[in-house]
Amino acid sequence: QVQLVESGGGLAQPGGSLRLSCAASGFTFSSYGMSWARQAPGKGLEWVAGIVSDGTNTYYADSVMGRFTISRDNAKNTLYLQLNSLKPEDTALYYCAKPKKAGKVVTSIHEYDYWGQGTQVTVSS
Repeated sequence: QVQLVESGGGLAQPGGSLRLSCAASGFTFSSYGMSWARQAPGKGLEWVAGIVSDGTNTYYADSVMGRFTISRDNAKNTLYLQLNSLKPEDTALYYCAKPKKAGKVVTSIHEYDYWGQGTQVTVSS
């Protein structure tokens, strides 16, 4: 069965960095564009970043452009999200997500059918 297991969250100061990982199993990871999404306290789920199946193209929400970097290692079935220049508004539960269809990255959260359990990122001084 499909499993997505996130790790790497924690407490960071404003301006700090964290690196999130997502270990994937139960499907052909290298065939799917993958994404990260987040849910801040009291808010809905927000798509954050996506990467195509071979890692050659990446996409970002305006709110994280230039600060976050998504990457993947298909040999290890692992997705990453490097978070730099963190802001308090980046505080959220971060999820990796597998889309319903293999192929290009989609930004609508409704197009994703599997999610990890999430890893908490808290940005505070």
